[in-house]
Amino acid sequence: MKRLNLFIAIALLGSVPSAPVLAREAAPSADYSVGPQYDTTHIYVAPEDFDRFVASVIATFGGTATKQGVFKVTPTASETMSQLVLTPAGSLSVFGFKTPIPYPFGAERNGYLVNDMDAAVAAATKHGAVRMVTTFPDPIGRDAVVQWPGGVAMQIYWHTAKPNYPALTTVPENRVYLTADVADTFVKHWLAFSKGRITADTKAAPGVEIGQQGKTYRRIAITSGYGRMTVAVSDGQIGWPYGRETTGYEVSDLQATLAKATAAGVETLVAPQTSGGRQSAMVRFPGGYIAEIHASAGQ
Repeated sequence: MKRLNLFIAIALLGSVPSAPVLAREAAPSADYSVGPQYDTTHIYVAPEDFDRFVASVIATFGGTATKQGVFKVTPTASETMSQLVLTPAGSLSVFGFKTPIPYPFGAERNGYLVNDMDAAVAAATKHGAVRMVTTFPDPIGRDAVVQWPGGVAMQIYWHTAKPNYPALTTVPENRVYLTADVADTFVKHWLAFSKGRITADTKAAPGVEIGQQGKTYRRIAITSGYGRMTVAVSDGQIGWPYGRETTGYEVSDLQATLAKATAAGVETLVAPQTSGGRQSAMVRFPGGYIAEIHASAGQ
C-alpha cells in the first residue's frame, strides 16, 4: 500500500508542473504605437546649417516648426540645438550638436512615440531587438535606443505630457536596406513588435528603383500603427545615393515639390524616374540630409 501511495504521489507530482508552465507563457504584446504623425525622422546637421535646413524642409513640404532650443537630450553630457518640424508629409526631429555626439546617437534613423515606455521596450527586446541605450529621462519624457536584426536602429520615446500633432496628409515610409541573410528575420521580428502587416512582397522589383540598373531586388511593403516601411532586399551592391536615405516622402505633385525644393537650395541627386507605380527622385537638403520624394505615377 505504501508503495502504491508513493507511485500515486509521484504521478500526481509529475503532472503538477504542466499548469504553472502554461500560466507563465507570455501573452502577446500589445500595440504600443500612437500614430505616424508622432514618428519622426532623426536628422543631425551642423549648427551652422541648422536654420537653413529647417527652412528648406518647410519650403519643400509646407508645415511648421516648434520653437528652437538648446537641450541635453542624451543620458551623458552633451548639448544640442533641437527643433521639431511638422509637415503634411512627415515629422522630423532636427539636432545640431554643439558638443561631440555621444555614442550611439546619430546612428538611429527615427523615433517612435509609444503609449507605455517600459512595456514597449520589453516587447521590442522580446521580439528580437537589443537595447543600444537603456531607458533614460529627457527634458520632456523618456527614451531608449534599440537595434533590430540587420542593424536597424531606432529610438523609442514617451512624453510626460501627451502631445497633439496634426494628422498627416501622406504617411512617409521608413526605407530599410538589407541583404537576404537577415531580411526575413528582421521582418518577422518587426511585424511581431509593431502588430503590422505585409501589404506587398514583390520578389523581382526593378533594380533601377535602388540604383541597380539591369538587376532586380525584393521589395517588401509593411504598414503598422508606426506608419509605413519599405524593406529593400538586395545583394547590397547599391549605387549612391541609394541606401543613404532613411525616409521616403509622398507628395501629390512631384515636379511642383522639386521646384519648391530647388528654390530652397535642395539639390536633386537623381532625376525623377517612374517605376513600381510611382514617380520618384532623390534629393539632398542643405546640411547633407538625403531623402527620397515620390508621387503616384498617375499624378
